[in-house]
Amino acid sequence: MANKFAIITGASTGIGFELATLAAKDGYDILVVADEPLINAAAEDFKQFGTDVQSVEADLSSFEGVDQLLAAAGGRQIDLLCANAGRGLGKAFLDQDVAEWRKVIDTNVVGTSYLLQKVLRDMVARNDGKVLVTGSIAGYIPGAFQAVYNGTKSYVDSFVAAIQNEIKESEGVTLTNLMPGPVETEFFDRAHMMDTSVGTDPKKSDPADVAKDGWDAVMAGKAAIVSGWKNKIQSAVANITPNAVLAEQHRKMAEPGTAKD
Repeated sequence: MANKFAIITGASTGIGFELATLAAKDGYDILVVADEPLINAAAEDFKQFGTDVQSVEADLSSFEGVDQLLAAAGGRQIDLLCANAGRGLGKAFLDQDVAEWRKVIDTNVVGTSYLLQKVLRDMVARNDGKVLVTGSIAGYIPGAFQAVYNGTKSYVDSFVAAIQNEIKESEGVTLTNLMPGPVETEFFDRAHMMDTSVGTDPKKSDPADVAKDGWDAVMAGKAAIVSGWKNKIQSAVANITPNAVLAEQHRKMAEPGTAKD
């Protein structure tokens, strides 16, 4: 058993899988979680690095799922949390099923907030620990045809910045917001966006690169990191661009039927 322990959520694929790989390589015992059975196969891959690996299939959109995850930790001190689990949803808001957009909010907002409150309380009490949250530059952009998702990421980006201020006296606790742009993962397929320009864009970021940016940032104690130079420019420009213009720009990449042949 290693002397440091990490939890990585949304670790079955994509950015979470790469973060779990980095944690195991760095000598952390890890507990990985996702809401699909694939997490158990992913856990087998992480074992190659020689640390203890546990996996749990849990729905982090619910308080019960978060409690299930924390119970699986068995009371062990959490030295690192990578709160990466998230859910997307494309198409026009008026055409979306209520249960689907509710799931996005419950996963990205409710579940993330509850998990951070539970974990950060202990970290702040002992003045030691690291948390990496996967936000998004989407939080700066009114997301036409991805309205609920972008709205949830706006919440996450703002929420993390606020909590950083609230716990600023706890200098031993690192809370970092990782903000990528579009990443080449299963996200767009799961969000029903494979008929869109952004969903089929071959130039999306590599999840391994995004995870490494986040890992380096949380280990260095940075407040936030925008992954990728193009995304850095986009997030900076978004701060001075009218919302109507940003929404129209987003429409051109996220509206169904915009996929290039």
